[in-house]
Amino acid sequence: MLIKGQTQTVGIFGFPVKHSFSPPMHNAAFEKLGLDFVYLPFCVQPDDLPEAVKAIKALSIIGVNITVPHKQKVIEFLDKIDPVAEMIGAVNTIHNQQGKLVGYNTDGTGFINSLKEEGQFKPLGKSAFLIGAGGAGHALALMLAKEGIKKLYLSDVIGEKSQVLFNRIKKYFNTCSVEIVDFKEECFSDKIAEVDILLNATPMGMHEGDSSVVKENNLRKDLFVYDVVYNRETALIKSAKQKGAKTLGGLGMLLNQGALAFKIWTGEDAPKELMKEILQKQINIR
Repeated sequence: MLIKGQTQTVGIFGFPVKHSFSPPMHNAAFEKLGLDFVYLPFCVQPDDLPEAVKAIKALSIIGVNITVPHKQKVIEFLDKIDPVAEMIGAVNTIHNQQGKLVGYNTDGTGFINSLKEEGQFKPLGKSAFLIGAGGAGHALALMLAKEGIKKLYLSDVIGEKSQVLFNRIKKYFNTCSVEIVDFKEECFSDKIAEVDILLNATPMGMHEGDSSVVKENNLRKDLFVYDVVYNRETALIKSAKQKGAKTLGGLGMLLNQGALAFKIWTGEDAPKELMKEILQKQINIR
C-alpha cells in the first residue's frame, strides 16, 4: 500500500489495541476496491480520550472504530449519535462528517447478523444469560431485547454497570423480563440451567492463559454458548465444546460490524469474503 498526500485516514482507538485484527482486515478491503484509505491503530489511554477525539477533527481523520474501554465514555465528546447507538448507549464507530463527529453502533447489528447467519439462533421467545455489562454487553443486550428475547439475566463484576444496563433495557423494552445476578459462580448455575444461550461480553479469554468466565460443570450440551472474544478460542468456548454444546466466537461479529463501518466511511459495500479470509489468517498466524 502506497500512502500519498491525499490518502484518507481511518483507524481504531482502544487501550490496549495491539491485539486488534481490524487494521489488516480494513487495509486489505481498501486495496481490493482501489480506495485510497489507510487504517491505523491508535493506543489511547482513558485520560487521553478527550484529546484523541478532538484530534479526529484537527487531523481530518475520516473516522475511527472505538473499542475497550471507550465505547460508552466517548459519547460525551461527539456532536451527534444515531438512534441505534443512542438506544444501546455505546458507540463503536465514529464518522467525521465535514467537521461533525457522528457516533454509530455497528456492534449490535453485527452481532445479530452473525448470531442468525452463522449460529442459526433466533432470539425471539428465547432466554439468555449475559456476563459483562460494558459497551459490548450493552450492544448484545439491547439487540437481543429488540429481537424479542423473552428473559434476560445480567451479571457484571461491577454491580452498578449491571444496574445501568438493566435500566436501559427497561427504558426501551419493558416487555423483556430482566434480572440482575450477583457475579458469583454459585449464583450462575441455576440461572444458566434455565436459559437457551449464554453470552460472554467481557474481555476474559482475550489473553493466553485466561480462565473460563464460567466453570465447565455449569455448561450443558443443549446450551448455545457465544463469546465476543475473537482473537483466540477461549477457555469458555473450549469447555462448551467439551460438553457438546453449540458455540460461536466473536469473529463473525467483528466481520459484520467492520463491514458496516466500512460502508459508513467510504459509501462502498465492503468485500466481506476477503475480509473474512484476512481475519481467519490472523487467527492462524497467532
